[in-house]
Amino acid sequence: MAEPMDIDTPIPSPASVVQPRNAMAALMANAKGKGKEIAPPAADQKAVDDKEGLPWVEKYRPVSLDDVVSHKDITGTIEKFIEAGRLPHLLFYGPPGTGKTSTVLALARRLYGSAYKKHILELNASDDRGIDVVREQIKNFAMTKVLFSKGFKLVILDEADMMTQAAQSALRRVIEQHTKNVRFCILCNYVNKITPAIQSRCTRFRFSPLPEKEIQVKVDEVVQKEGVNLTEDGRDALLKLSRGDMRRALNVLQACHAAYDIVDETAVYNCTGNPHPRDIERVVQSMMADEFGTAYSLITSLKIEKGLALQDLIAGAYEFLDTVELPKQSRIYLLDHLGSTEHRLSLGGSEKMQLTALLGAFKVAVELSQRKI
Repeated sequence: MAEPMDIDTPIPSPASVVQPRNAMAALMANAKGKGKEIAPPAADQKAVDDKEGLPWVEKYRPVSLDDVVSHKDITGTIEKFIEAGRLPHLLFYGPPGTGKTSTVLALARRLYGSAYKKHILELNASDDRGIDVVREQIKNFAMTKVLFSKGFKLVILDEADMMTQAAQSALRRVIEQHTKNVRFCILCNYVNKITPAIQSRCTRFRFSPLPEKEIQVKVDEVVQKEGVNLTEDGRDALLKLSRGDMRRALNVLQACHAAYDIVDETAVYNCTGNPHPRDIERVVQSMMADEFGTAYSLITSLKIEKGLALQDLIAGAYEFLDTVELPKQSRIYLLDHLGSTEHRLSLGGSEKMQLTALLGAFKVAVELSQRKI
């Protein structure tokens, strides 16, 4: 049997052996000796750079439950559930932009830490709303376990009020069968569109529109960090048009910052497409004081010039009428016709015909006020 061939190889000296963990340090030392500069990898800088391209809504989304704006009673209750180890199925409902998604994602981070994405299944029910999603994706996720992990997983169903009745019925059964392994967090805008059977299996929390003061705190933080030149009247207009919706406030602020060097009241109204209060005042005063033809021409030219829709003018007129002194009967008559006109427009009615009818209603209201009825 042939003997194995001996090959003489040089034995490296201890000084020439570089441990893997010191490879980068050795490379940098060698480069420095040759007059080269090599910057060490900056993980923190990469994390910052990754956020730079994000919309501000995502960039400044709360990370922990303590960061969630307002709703401290809700986050406090959820924190107690977690500490007790008795988290129930959750149903969050309320208007858009009030913190439902941010709260449930902060909850996931609180439960699972930085690896939370491995433990959750997040679905937008407005896109995937059929029964097949419940039978396949949700059920398969609920039946499996994460390796080397204890406890339950999380299924997040956003906009669940868009799910079909058949899908909700199937979901009810899945919730019953997999409670030991999974917790469901159901998010919706309209709780009345969620079947009573699902509602009864969840702990419900209502997310009301955010107070302007709470939105202002977040807006001021973003303004300072992003270097936005926001005027006081611009901030007031932003808070007014947000209507308790944090997402809308930050999106409008980012759009205005991109379009204007100075974000004032006019910039905010231009970016949102809402009629300026001065334009609303001109429209209402013209409808009440000018001749029919003059008022019609003014409103038509204003719509073309500013790109406004009649529905936007109606919404503004509704708010402006609160500042106008009118007899009770005249106010009731006008509000009734404003609502009827808006309803007909939503059904596809002609803007020209509805504007004509609305002008007539204002003229009748003026006559009623002059008669002191």
